[in-house]
Amino acid sequence: MSGTRLWIVQRITAVVLAVAVVVHLVTIMIAVRGGLSAAEIIARTSGNEAWFAFYTVFAVCAGLHGAIGLRNIGIEWLGWRGADAIWLGAGAATACFGIIAAWGLYSA
Repeated sequence: MSGTRLWIVQRITAVVLAVAVVVHLVTIMIAVRGGLSAAEIIARTSGNEAWFAFYTVFAVCAGLHGAIGLRNIGIEWLGWRGADAIWLGAGAATACFGIIAAWGLYSA
């Protein structure tokens, strides 16, 4: 993928992540201030397709954003050109871990 396309993907995922982080943190603050325990929060998110979709998108964007960022660091600071498969693997692993966590909340 070209540098311009990666730059665009990086910016789009940054916007999605910014919104997702705010939603995530505000939700946690409201739940904790409302006196909900971890078990009550899990009970409320269990089986909720909307939260599963939200956290899946969050995880995929985090994986893409991180992989592109690591690629850029590798190229600019370390001179590692042609190591795209390594960065793609790191991003895919990050996204998979996040989706597994989201599935854990959904299926609890």
